[in-house]
Amino acid sequence: MSVKSKSRRPVLTVLLVIVAVSLWAYDQRPAPVAVPKTGGAETTGAYETYRNCTLAQARNNDGDSFMVRLPDGRDAEFRLYFVDTPESAFKSYAGGDTNHERIRQQAAEMGGLSPQQAVEIGKQGKALTLGLLGGRPFDLHTRWDSPFKDRRYHAFVEVKQDGKSRWLHELLVERGLARIKTKPADLPDGTPAAQQRERLKDLERAAKRQRVGAWKGP
Repeated sequence: MSVKSKSRRPVLTVLLVIVAVSLWAYDQRPAPVAVPKTGGAETTGAYETYRNCTLAQARNNDGDSFMVRLPDGRDAEFRLYFVDTPESAFKSYAGGDTNHERIRQQAAEMGGLSPQQAVEIGKQGKALTLGLLGGRPFDLHTRWDSPFKDRRYHAFVEVKQDGKSRWLHELLVERGLARIKTKPADLPDGTPAAQQRERLKDLERAAKRQRVGAWKGP
């Protein structure tokens, strides 16, 4: 073995020791502290939470889908988890499509209403949602998931009702103005989606007993 090769061994050993110590130190670093995200968002579990949002005017604002102005001035369209309010109007679209079949499905699943009755419930749901969101600032929780890639993002929305903080999707079911449908998710406070679905079923059963909204009957 040459003298030159022997002289490299201590150097390589020192380099390996330095690398090993650096990797150990990296693994021992403290976990990063959660900080508010840019754009005025906070972190709540898996969600970005935006405080003091306001309703933005948009032609398609409805009972379960609406445009929101975030605290940083951006406008984005959100859709509620768990619930579907009936369409609030009969519509025809370019190419000959309509929303009439969707309304018939909504009517059938909400107590066997007529399509016209379902649209009336949709109008009431729209009035409740836009009245609450337009009346005062509200908090919104989102993971920015858009399953249909249509730039509508799912969200949970907290509103003030009778001095209390309430989930908007729960209020719609409680009033008999929405069916339990569309994407479920764990709540921002950690409540599992399955548990939340059971609560919504309880609220729906209570709405049926009290004969409110779609459950008033003929």
